[in-house]
Amino acid sequence: MYTFLYANREIRIETESSLFSPKEADKGTLAMLKFVEFHADDKVLDLGCGCGIVSLAAAASGVQPSNLVLTDIDPTAVRVASKNLNNNGYEGAICVVGDGLSQVPGSDFDLILSNPPYHTDFKVAKTFIEKGFNRLKIGGKMFMVTKRKDWYKNKLISIFGGVRIYEENGYYVFEAQKRATSYATKRK
Repeated sequence: MYTFLYANREIRIETESSLFSPKEADKGTLAMLKFVEFHADDKVLDLGCGCGIVSLAAAASGVQPSNLVLTDIDPTAVRVASKNLNNNGYEGAICVVGDGLSQVPGSDFDLILSNPPYHTDFKVAKTFIEKGFNRLKIGGKMFMVTKRKDWYKNKLISIFGGVRIYEENGYYVFEAQKRATSYATKRK
């Protein structure tokens, strides 16, 4: 168990050794959260939720738990994330096990946040970006954090038409906004 402070709230995290960053809040995820502005009525997708830090930060910022959707391919992660939300007083989020967005209900998300596995090939990130674009509402934003810059920058530009990049503690945080209904590379 560990804690972290977000939006002036101490958030308690219980985790398991098999999950990503089991001893402390991941520095990349915390770097990404520095650049995200949550609003109470946002509909938020925590894509690759792990132990639920992104959703806990959103809830601590005032996002209604019923507007939170969490997904991960690992059933343990989804179980732990759900438990962490409930233990911190944020009940009512939708938590689903699935590969990428395969089991995610709904669309028209205001925010999609992800710390994708970036030490592997880009297949997972490619799917997250392409399928995530389709689930955002116009004006919605995708945030990703990685230690790799060029591939993510180029992919996000090809899909969204642009990207804002921040550097924080050795990480790159990408912010891309959906401005049209089709991918940038298909617009004429």
